[in-house]
Amino acid sequence: MLVKRIRKWYETTQFLREHSWLGYAFALLTSVAAMYVRVLLSGVLEGFPFITFFVAIVLTAFIFGWRAGALAAVLGAIISSYFLLPADWSLAASGLSNWIGLGFYVTLVSVILVLTAAMHRGFAEYAQDDEQRRIANDLLESRVAERTAELQAANQKLRDEVQSRATAEAQVRQMQKMEAVGQLTGGIAHDFNNMLAIIVGSLDMAKKYAQRDPAKASTSIDHAMEGAKRAAELTARLLAFSRLQPLDPRPVDANKLVSGMSELLTRALGGNVRLETVLAGGLWRMFADPPQLESAILNLCVNGRHAMAEGGKITLETMNAHLDDTYAANHAEVRPGQYVAIAVTDSGSGMSAEVMSRAFDPFFTTKKPGQGTGLGLSQVYGFAKQSGGHVKLYSEVGQGTTVKLYLPRYTGEDETVAAPLPADRPLRGNTSEVILVVEDEDRVRQMSVQLLQDLGYTVVQASDAKHALAMIEANTAFDLLFTDVVMPDMNGKQLADRIKERRPDVKVLYTTGYTRNAVIHNGMLDRDVSFLPKPFTIQQLATKVRQVLDQK
Repeated sequence: MLVKRIRKWYETTQFLREHSWLGYAFALLTSVAAMYVRVLLSGVLEGFPFITFFVAIVLTAFIFGWRAGALAAVLGAIISSYFLLPADWSLAASGLSNWIGLGFYVTLVSVILVLTAAMHRGFAEYAQDDEQRRIANDLLESRVAERTAELQAANQKLRDEVQSRATAEAQVRQMQKMEAVGQLTGGIAHDFNNMLAIIVGSLDMAKKYAQRDPAKASTSIDHAMEGAKRAAELTARLLAFSRLQPLDPRPVDANKLVSGMSELLTRALGGNVRLETVLAGGLWRMFADPPQLESAILNLCVNGRHAMAEGGKITLETMNAHLDDTYAANHAEVRPGQYVAIAVTDSGSGMSAEVMSRAFDPFFTTKKPGQGTGLGLSQVYGFAKQSGGHVKLYSEVGQGTTVKLYLPRYTGEDETVAAPLPADRPLRGNTSEVILVVEDEDRVRQMSVQLLQDLGYTVVQASDAKHALAMIEANTAFDLLFTDVVMPDMNGKQLADRIKERRPDVKVLYTTGYTRNAVIHNGMLDRDVSFLPKPFTIQQLATKVRQVLDQK
């Protein structure tokens, strides 16, 4: 701490040392001042004449260096010899005492001068080092500033490149999106136009032959009906791919379901394809919509059959599976956990890497024209994802293909499954059973009313929820509410809730052509909800209405 203060004082007085004559003047001044002080203190200080000038020597040497200090020492000796020493003082006359006094003075002055010279040199070296450090630091800061500027320029260039790349990638994604949309809309337009051609042409033929040739008219109507069914199936597949189909998941025994499908699959695959099933023991139950699962398995098996032009074998296998965190991290939209897997393996031609990358795209197909819409695998993919599951594709050219369908394991309690209607149970109703039809689309409402009346039911109708509530206020009696879900002002679910408050015993059957609505959430039907998707046939309507009315 003291050294730092001394150095600071030294640095403060540096401007004085820049003028050497000031040091000599200061030596003279301090010597005279020391003599003056000696005179003033003559009554106190007796003897030791040389000690008078030590303060002047130290101060001068400290501030101005050893040369000025030496001058102060010489001046002190001269002044002492003329004014302070006795007139008879002599080195030769007094013997050793005068020599000792003078020697002490010379020695002490030498020590002071040596120490101050060393101090000055040390401070000068320190100042020089400090200057060099400052210069080095300034150089370093300059280089850092230059490097920082270079890095900022490089960073800005990188940001510009990233922005440019992001813009290019956005353009590519937009092009890919438009390409996918174009492929999708082109596929939809192609298939729907074909189906509409069948429907329109067949109805024109039916109208033409209605009077002249009833047999031909009936055949034409059958063709139109077939085209309409294919259009409905296409819509269902598109909804499945879009993950918008209404699912009603239940606990499913996959072994039992696969075994029950064996006969159907054998007929669908044909005689040149052998079907083999490998059912796992101790298989967990899965949570899925049984009809949609059956459709997915059928799609996979039919795809496998098309890959085996000369025939072959399809293996249908069930297994328990656990997808861990690592697997989930490497596959999009996969949650780690326990699954039940159904694997469909064919011995066909297999797929190349390019085909595999597009296998789940809608309307992408390697089949010949007329052999498929290209929606089979995309439907399976959409169904799996909407069900909270996963699909994995394995294939090698010339070695066949395996598609693994993972669906969540069911861990809840057993549910009571509604028993199907007895085979001999008539689907027709009777006039004592009254149905209220609520539909805002006039032609759809008229068609539904006519179909239900043809089935033997008594039907009352309302064009919207407000009209239906007015009928409730008028105490109109009915057993079943058959309502559209999407309606203006009040949807079908809200209407049913209002009616249930007044008449808790009324049964409700919903219908709609659009699935994202009040009775379907996250693609799943709400529990205890009866639902009939549009379009529906008279057979489907008769079956569903009978099931709802017969519920206890």
